[in-house]
Amino acid sequence: MKTNNQRLLALDVLRGITISGMILVNDPGSGRSVYTPLEHASWSGLTPTDLVFPFFMFIMGISTYISLRKYRFEYSRSAVWKIVRRTLVIFAIGLGLAWFSMFCGRWNSLASENVSFLSRLGQSVWTFDHIRILGVLQRLALSYGFAAIIALFLKHKYIPYLIISLLVAYTLILLFGNGYEYNETSILSIVDRAVLGIQHMYKDNGIEPEGLLSTIPSIAHVLIGFSVGKWLMDEIDIREKLLRLFLLGTVITFLGFLLNYGLPINKKVWSPTFVLVTCGLASSFLALLIWIIDVKGYKKWSRFFEAFGINPLFMYVVAAILNTLLNSIHFTYNGETINLHGFAYKILLQPVLGDYPASVAFAILFVCLVWVCGYTLYKKKIYIKI
Repeated sequence: MKTNNQRLLALDVLRGITISGMILVNDPGSGRSVYTPLEHASWSGLTPTDLVFPFFMFIMGISTYISLRKYRFEYSRSAVWKIVRRTLVIFAIGLGLAWFSMFCGRWNSLASENVSFLSRLGQSVWTFDHIRILGVLQRLALSYGFAAIIALFLKHKYIPYLIISLLVAYTLILLFGNGYEYNETSILSIVDRAVLGIQHMYKDNGIEPEGLLSTIPSIAHVLIGFSVGKWLMDEIDIREKLLRLFLLGTVITFLGFLLNYGLPINKKVWSPTFVLVTCGLASSFLALLIWIIDVKGYKKWSRFFEAFGINPLFMYVVAAILNTLLNSIHFTYNGETINLHGFAYKILLQPVLGDYPASVAFAILFVCLVWVCGYTLYKKKIYIKI
């Protein structure tokens, strides 16, 4: 029961559950008909939906340990170049998805205007003056890049102290900079507007949920996952691993909820308590999966999620592109112009199921559509790596 494959299977399944969850909550049939557990907290608080992104970042930390282990965590040009290249590629893909969404939106908005094809194409292509610079993939890229470089140059026994230092420093920034204010007076908003510019930010009361300062705790987030990865790869009995994970998960989850009274759990701020609670829950969930899959041997149920877990970035990108296309491809139906997304939800699902059930049914069907793409690669054992 000590083989790496068994341990990695549980990690792949958790990664797959997380990616499929991200796709599910990102793609409802209607944004106005979403069950509460499938919505993000409006500001402070925590819903199941708020767990998927931090869970993935936690897993990324574990994967970073596994990836750098072959370099023996020693400096080399090839190791640094791999980190830098991967960081830049993931960041560029995030920007590319943002640009593609804006291109399609601008192209459709110009359809009713009397402009030439070349003018319409040019205006649709050139959206860089107001493109959102940061986002989900960009946060993943920056957090991974900084955490991986730290893991390469800093002795690992000091990483827990660095994690605490980053979280304490960010706590002070929030407390002394009105960080919990949901408006433009927050230090988070002030820094992002000064560096990025309001035209390059997410439009949410001046708050950029994947902003610059909140990258500080996200680095600590990945480093917690990195430390857990070290535990997982230790040559010890698998039951000892379970005990460690459950203990870690229980302690930091409890600590996060305890500190919540003074430092509210907040995803958009990426508060230190948010880091603690989500990393704690992820540790406990991973321990549960190891027990189910590796100790008890119940694996057949997990194949659906493995298809997501072995190519997570590819699946996320496919979902983002498909979502944009479904909302951008229009046609005439019964005298009305409608897009593919609206047709599937309003014409096919809503009349039969009703608003909320149809919305979640659309999301589930969309996840299954993306799964078909990933399962093809899974069956052929094709792994897309950066």
